[in-house]
Amino acid sequence: MAPDGASKQPDDGTLVTRVMNVIRDRIGTRNLLAGDRLPSIRGFARQMKVSNSTVVEAYDRLVAEGVIQARRGSGFYVAPHTAPLSIARIGPKLDRAIDPFWVSRQSLDARPDMLKPGCGWLPADWMPETAIRRALRSLSRADDATLVDYGTPLGLASLRHFLSRRMAGYGIDAHPDHLLLTESGTQAIDMLCRFLIAPGDTVLVDDPCYFNFQALLRAHRANIVGVPFTENGPDVDAFARIAATTKPRLYITNSGLHNPTGASLSPMVAHQVLNIAEQHDLIIIEDDIFADFENTPAPRMAALGGLERVIHIGSFSKTLSASVRCGYIAASPDWIDGLTDLKIATGFSSPNLSAELIFAVLKDGTYRKYMETLRDRLARTMTITETRLRNLGITPAINPDAGLFLWCRLPDHMDAATLARNALSDGVVLAPGNVFSISQTAGNLMRFNVAQCQDERIFRVLERALEK
Repeated sequence: MAPDGASKQPDDGTLVTRVMNVIRDRIGTRNLLAGDRLPSIRGFARQMKVSNSTVVEAYDRLVAEGVIQARRGSGFYVAPHTAPLSIARIGPKLDRAIDPFWVSRQSLDARPDMLKPGCGWLPADWMPETAIRRALRSLSRADDATLVDYGTPLGLASLRHFLSRRMAGYGIDAHPDHLLLTESGTQAIDMLCRFLIAPGDTVLVDDPCYFNFQALLRAHRANIVGVPFTENGPDVDAFARIAATTKPRLYITNSGLHNPTGASLSPMVAHQVLNIAEQHDLIIIEDDIFADFENTPAPRMAALGGLERVIHIGSFSKTLSASVRCGYIAASPDWIDGLTDLKIATGFSSPNLSAELIFAVLKDGTYRKYMETLRDRLARTMTITETRLRNLGITPAINPDAGLFLWCRLPDHMDAATLARNALSDGVVLAPGNVFSISQTAGNLMRFNVAQCQDERIFRVLERALEK
């Protein structure tokens, strides 16, 4: 028995098993691919807060199991023929690794009484439910074909025409026939990955970036490389250097407001990124899901560079409904033709009912007024939330012009993952920085959704967690 007041330490066998499980999880979730070098013994020991000998024994056991290989004088490497992608292993557990699935699983599986300042969407009572109910009533009187028949592969023509006019307002020349409706923004990226990359292809993402970009790319077995992100967009010098050395196929980023930082792309950086993409035959996918939250539109690379090299995607889950799934892809005619075939092969047709419902709400003049009110409400909430976080020693790393997110630095180099685990046990879901970071260099940062920070309990839990 441990003496009173002393914590019982796990025995060495438990520590070795824990180290082995971390490596297995990284391989199973494609954080480590076949042939990748494992962290050095000394570095991984520091990261795991165990002795060097514990890591040595864990690595030796994994070698014996055939999971990894030892190369004399070089280190340890993931063995060939790794196991299939393991997503089922990742469950909503308090002790699970802080990985790209962490926030999604905790937020989506959360009990009704849990608070979710780490999630990426508006509270339900902030959404335009009156407009949606009105559209549903109108749609219930639609003709039989609308209610029960298959849609066309490209998707509802009236919605595509609406989106074409809307994108023209951002300077994007997208003919309605060059638009393909999808079930969501996530499905749009999934389709594009199926269409454009093969396992092992290199894909660039921002570091930090939206965590589900990483999750999707791992599912497609891509080689993911992060580009440091600044308050004006990607670090251009790093972008050029990485593009030259890794020969990437794709670059996936947010246009408009960036997730998680809330930053906006500057015109100069946008032009420089397009020039680098041209030099290295790089395709850009820009996700414009937060377009309607902007006060002043940032430049769109699809407007500056056209749709020959840039693919523009979006959806309405953040502003209208996450339950009614509808997204879109704008691309060159040749790509749309191939994507249409892929859509028929994997989904057959478009969900007409969802598209009709979204179109009914968008064409209603109340949507514009709703968004104006929402932007004002978010601006006020942003100021209040920032002040409350500053009082706890949590400060913005970037000051966003608009949107949902505050990307914040914790006090005294506190570890965000530890804070998130402590808060989760008190019923609060947070978004620690490293779930967004390929390089795992955001350990002291955290993303806060200001719209989800209205409950006083959040700040009490944060205060207690900061004191632990």
